[in-house]
Amino acid sequence: MKDIINIQKKIIPEAFATFEKRYDILRNIYILQPIGRRALANRLSIGERIVRGEMEFLKEQGLIDVNPAGMMITHEGLVLMDQLKEIIYHLRGISGLQEQLKKKLQINSVYIVPGNIENDKYVLRDLSKTTSRILEGSLVENSIVGVTGGSTMAEVANEMTQQSKKRGIVVVPARGGLGKKVESQANTIAAVMANKLNGSYQLLHASDTMSQEAIESILQDPEIKKITDLIKQVNILVFGIGRSDKMAERRELSQEIIELLQSRRAVAEAFGHYFNRDGEIVHEMKTVGINLEDFCKVPTTIGVAGGPKKAEAIVAISKIKKDLILVTDEGATREILEKY
Repeated sequence: MKDIINIQKKIIPEAFATFEKRYDILRNIYILQPIGRRALANRLSIGERIVRGEMEFLKEQGLIDVNPAGMMITHEGLVLMDQLKEIIYHLRGISGLQEQLKKKLQINSVYIVPGNIENDKYVLRDLSKTTSRILEGSLVENSIVGVTGGSTMAEVANEMTQQSKKRGIVVVPARGGLGKKVESQANTIAAVMANKLNGSYQLLHASDTMSQEAIESILQDPEIKKITDLIKQVNILVFGIGRSDKMAERRELSQEIIELLQSRRAVAEAFGHYFNRDGEIVHEMKTVGINLEDFCKVPTTIGVAGGPKKAEAIVAISKIKKDLILVTDEGATREILEKY
């Protein structure tokens, strides 16, 4: 198919220009819906008159709906986008990047969304939508899903499709609370995700910022132990790949520990363990929830991170979890391929 696309692109390049433009319009409507004509024109840096013409065409084809709130993609439009993605990704070199990154990191699967999250805030929504659809495609009856906290995971939960059928799915927080924002706590995200999946959830009423002694003590509590035992049965885990410095800040670590991590060149954190770029453990702490041993045993693990600043963390985590499903962006991908 790639050879055919290359031949067609040489013979009828103008057709592919229109093809890419309409794909971009559909993609941005999907990411930002509902969105008005003027906002879409500004987003794509094209004339409002051009958007109006394309909007009418896409509406006639049944690919978008238009109402007072703005434009929204239809089910047919979403199906078509999925069908066109392989062609678009080939035209823009994304498919090649996915194969290069997969080979470089030597991991199970790589999904790359266009753009750089550090330069374009809307890339987060694309990253989150892609992650939510991978997760939804991984679910089976009675799945136990673990999810960590953080703004990216909160966005993933929000972007999930509302399910009507009950499938016995249980969602649990994969680790104790971190940070001060309620909306980005693992407990909150687990509840939102369970609601979207028409499933149930369990909460873990414990903080990962407690002292090591306090964590040891609370883990003996029967109610906490009941939840942590369930967490160890997780068969699908969705987590944000964290930089060591940012996670140390969220865990409210002492300046002494922060300096220790810096001296040992820690670049990533996962479930209480801090790693250097080679995936070697340079520091570990007791946590509430999934530990590193549990993490390595989870059958389906989806790690999410975007932007060049996450490149080292992605490289490190890939060293310890070879069956990882990675969802990232062009920004992080190019940084890894060029520098690591």
